[in-house]
Amino acid sequence: MHEFAGYNMPIEYTGIIDEHHTVRSGVGVFDVSHMGEFWVKGSKALEFLQKVSSNNVADLTIGKAQYTYFPNADGGIVDDFLIYKYEEEKYMLVVNAANIEKDWNWCVANNTVGVELENASDRTAQLAIQGPKALEVLQKLTSVDLKSIPYYNFTTGELAGVKEVIISNTGYTGAGGFELYFYPEFGEQIWNAVFEAGQEEGIKACGLGCRDTLRLEMGFCLYGNDIDDNTSPIAAGLGWITKFVDGKDFISRDKIEADKSNGTAEKLVGFKLAEKGIARHGYEIVNEKGKPIGRVTSGSISPCLKEGIGLGYVAKDYAKTGSEIFIKVRNKNLKANVVKLPFVSK
Repeated sequence: MHEFAGYNMPIEYTGIIDEHHTVRSGVGVFDVSHMGEFWVKGSKALEFLQKVSSNNVADLTIGKAQYTYFPNADGGIVDDFLIYKYEEEKYMLVVNAANIEKDWNWCVANNTVGVELENASDRTAQLAIQGPKALEVLQKLTSVDLKSIPYYNFTTGELAGVKEVIISNTGYTGAGGFELYFYPEFGEQIWNAVFEAGQEEGIKACGLGCRDTLRLEMGFCLYGNDIDDNTSPIAAGLGWITKFVDGKDFISRDKIEADKSNGTAEKLVGFKLAEKGIARHGYEIVNEKGKPIGRVTSGSISPCLKEGIGLGYVAKDYAKTGSEIFIKVRNKNLKANVVKLPFVSK
């Protein structure tokens, strides 16, 4: 266990590598109740969300979810989060645990159209049941046809005898699976039912350690590591969730649109080490002459590839796939190559 975002969180149960392989090939359960949930309600809900989020919320229909971010006043990123369209004038936002207070204050400060905001973080629990066997385990507990929930869609139904559970398919592991949102008082009941249903499939509890290695193998950004208040979303490769559509005047649109038009001095890339070693957050990236060209934002040994992998920002001239870069590890420059993401295919 370790402190994370003000919570005492499980880092590992049986071990990070064991849990990682369990999720990739079977089924694992993450208690991610520390995540934040806000409700946005009212006739101006869409107008508000179009202003504070980068993606085009108008594209959402009821039962669909969207990955997006809050742009800040300087063209950086307040947080990345998910939007769920629950009803015609009711949306749920799922934000990072470390940013709950910050995101809430940002939403309140930018609520100029009078939407109803509700911070339901303390009244919402979340379990992520992840892996290729997640569907068959959860199907034993619900009459909802889980196969009918495509990626980035959700529904609400009864599960393990608990009504009104939000069942979502928006995983952060790249291994398939579902997230369950429910009232905390039903947490033990649902947890026990899931583990009983998954005995045959070898279900295991998983901690934050393998959640990090799993998302890194997919090349997914982690707020505070790969993106933050000072990050250009274009440099971070988030142009695909930045929609410059007519009538969507989101915060810092001009600055972010200029980055898209003009390009950025650096870009976030994935890399594999060609030598033995681990690239850690904050390590310097240099070129063949030892000149600094960037920094590592995330790094680990990939449990699936058994190679050192990482994400980092490099000068745009070194961002092309196949470029040779060097990671400075204890005064030694380890050779690495820029590769196309994800590191591990779904």
